[in-house]
Amino acid sequence: MTFDTIKPHIQSPLSASMHPEENIQAYLAGNKLYGDDFDAARIARWFADEAEGYANLAAPAPDVYQYYYHALNQRYGYRFIQNQSFKHVLGMGSAYGDELLPIKEQIERITIVDPSDTFSLTDKFSDVPFNYVKPSIEGDMQFSDNTFDLITCFGVLHHIPNVSHVINECYRCLEPGGAMLLREPIVSMGDWRQPRTGLTKHERGIPPKLLHSMIKDAGFSVQNRQLCMFAPIALLSAKAGISPYNNAVVTTLDAWASKTMSWNQRYHRTSFFSKLAPSSAFYVLQK
Repeated sequence: MTFDTIKPHIQSPLSASMHPEENIQAYLAGNKLYGDDFDAARIARWFADEAEGYANLAAPAPDVYQYYYHALNQRYGYRFIQNQSFKHVLGMGSAYGDELLPIKEQIERITIVDPSDTFSLTDKFSDVPFNYVKPSIEGDMQFSDNTFDLITCFGVLHHIPNVSHVINECYRCLEPGGAMLLREPIVSMGDWRQPRTGLTKHERGIPPKLLHSMIKDAGFSVQNRQLCMFAPIALLSAKAGISPYNNAVVTTLDAWASKTMSWNQRYHRTSFFSKLAPSSAFYVLQK
């Protein structure tokens, strides 16, 4: 586990993956996003590596899977849509769909896009029309324009090479006036050229300036943006046996620390002091 991103305590069976140097300093400095300009062949190799990555690490079966971010999603996302109902919700990379359980009563229909066969075993939405769709390797979505009135995308895009393309696809598939809730790490998550415990082979955070530019370039209106996930608080909570982002009190404390230390942002964090900063951004977006 790296200090600048909090994941479940899982040992990763990763093998070494050395990427080409190709101006690596520009990526580590946060000036470019590694993978966003890959050609079709490299995207296909990345997709094959990541397809079952999260399922193998953290979600082998519905009866043992735990979701760690309900309080976080509520504070930064769901409270902004609590009085709304939704005809058709898209969960991007939503695993078994646990992230949608807090707003289940607001939803008429759910579609989840996820590459893993594991997650189709869920029965958590037996009373809501529900289906799984596998993503295309290229990131194109099979849905018509304006299909959904809510999209949730929590910690998913950093697993994808061509992030800007997928953000554009989300915008296309969202109906005018619809909302998208987006949370992503904005730190490098270590050196992704090397195996990292508890992380999949290719995942890396998205530099905050680049993420914001991609969102605006796609056409989204930013309704709210907050920095969150201050790693020291999460680590101390975990040592005390508390799931930090399922706990409203800890999440409130995390919000205070994240705001206080927001000035200390940098993408590739190598020193102890550089890691004393929020590691994720949470957006409430509207088309």
